[in-house]
Amino acid sequence: MNMHPQGGVATRDRRPNAGIDVSKQHLDACWGSQDLRLVNDATGWDALIARFKEAEVDLVVIEASGGYERGLVGALQGADITVARVNPRQARDFAKSMGVLAKTDRLDARILRDFGDVLAQHKDRAKYITPMLDEQRQELAALMTRRRQLVDMRVAESNHLEQAGKRAVRSIKSVLKTLDKQLAAIDQDVDDHLDRHFKEQRTLLDSVKGVGPVTILTLTAALPELGRLGRRQIAKLVGVAPLADDSGPRKGKRRIWGGRSDVRTVCTWPRWLRFAATL
Repeated sequence: MNMHPQGGVATRDRRPNAGIDVSKQHLDACWGSQDLRLVNDATGWDALIARFKEAEVDLVVIEASGGYERGLVGALQGADITVARVNPRQARDFAKSMGVLAKTDRLDARILRDFGDVLAQHKDRAKYITPMLDEQRQELAALMTRRRQLVDMRVAESNHLEQAGKRAVRSIKSVLKTLDKQLAAIDQDVDDHLDRHFKEQRTLLDSVKGVGPVTILTLTAALPELGRLGRRQIAKLVGVAPLADDSGPRKGKRRIWGGRSDVRTVCTWPRWLRFAATL
């Protein structure tokens, strides 16, 4: 790292980093001293990529935004631009640590840019980089999301049965029958997709006691790092690694928290221990 004579970091030889705040309609981007708002569609992605290429942007930091960022992340990665997709809590905690309490789209983009400046120089930079998802895994992730939506709808309809009248019960049962058919079709699509594209990984996961079809689907779709990171790193990434809470002489209780909620919900601690032993 090139140091300024007075102790600061010299920035003249460093490539700029960028932050992008993503919403359904817009992208608010910030790199260097530049701010730009674009539409969140293929046209906006291409225009932003051109600007980033011109500025030789090193790292782009984006918050996970409920899926609205997926197309942009894929476009950036396809253009060989490095992306770090971060948890919104991490970005907000960073903003608070910098004394920034206000929140606007433009301000969020600037905070993400500053966060990128830190991550780009971090000694463990590689672990923050978002791996490129292949098309097959993206399709599997979409099937997983749709299956979860159908399950949630079925639970909601089932909960209505207890207080429903006779006519309402007939309607609810009809909806439940339709949802069951949709779930069966999704499960078949998942089975076929896993057999075609992830047969080896599915066979390995299926050999672990206590790991069933839903866990296999979730681990394969939502944890692409599986097989590339060690078991300790994977456990922390998922959010099932006990984290220390010590200060001075106090030894706090270890707790698990954070991580990827969709994966963590299917990984009970005993099940994870059995699975981790195979890594």
